Amino acid sequence: NGAVFVEKYIQNPRHIEIQVLADEYGNVVHLFERECSIQRRHQKVIEEAPSVILTPELRAAMGAAAVSVAKACNYRGAGTVEFIFEPGGKFYFLEMNTRLQVEHPVTEQITGKDLVKEQINIAKGKVLSFTQEELSIQGHSIEVRVYAEDAVANFMPGTGVLKEYRRPQGLGVRVDDGLEQGMEVSIYYDPMIAKLITFAPTRDEAIARMKRAISEYRISGVQTTLDFAQYVMNHDAFVSGKFDTHFVQNYFTPESLIPENESLEALGAAALASMLQENKASQKTVINEKPSRWKSNRG
Repeated sequence: NGAVFVEKYIQNPRHIEIQVLADEYGNVVHLFERECSIQRRHQKVIEEAPSVILTPELRAAMGAAAVSVAKACNYRGAGTVEFIFEPGGKFYFLEMNTRLQVEHPVTEQITGKDLVKEQINIAKGKVLSFTQEELSIQGHSIEVRVYAEDAVANFMPGTGVLKEYRRPQGLGVRVDDGLEQGMEVSIYYDPMIAKLITFAPTRDEAIARMKRAISEYRISGVQTTLDFAQYVMNHDAFVSGKFDTHFVQNYFTPESLIPENESLEALGAAALASMLQENKASQKTVINEKPSRWKSNRG
């Protein structure tokens, strides 16, 4: 037929999702939001909870909308309802993922709930172990997905053997992974090596812990996105919370990951090479213009 579907284009969207849990007895709760706007190739690479832009009223409205979605389809288990959020406070349904997300640890950190345990208990036919009124947000959590990718080469995936693999440790630092030193990152699976999560009473402290954890993470044998994650943690747009899904396109360039001292060394080397080349050329000119040793005795 001649029907035409028109979708609204959001110029500066945020990607915000709501975690839900539902049992077979009609009990459905939301466990607040996750901010998932830092992406490359439309795939999340850094997530955090809670979002810095949601007011309590917006948080409640988005949570209620997510619960309504789960109830409308008689959902059971753990799921995530994703929304596009536009400046001004409007949000639009994007999709529902009927599983636990990669980024579920940040929700566990701020709520103190074990989502895997809850999902299993629901599958066993048990009733939810808590109500919506018993849930609250405590602190702030950030997750960095550690990929075997080269951010300088447009996040090209890589392969290789992990020659060194040492996890960061310390208060408020968590690493979820499945690899050990000596194991291979192959072409047959997703290039994600690990999930690095930090938790702290405030967002600033969670960022500081993440920066330290990234600097202490030791991985060799494959290129990883840890340097890109550190770049994000230090960027004013991220620190201020004023970013959207276009963060990579708007701010990131391969040159961003070149340390300042290396840039100066490269410039110095280039200047030295240019000077030597000029000296060589001038010496050649001098040699070519030497006066002849023959002398005319005419006259």
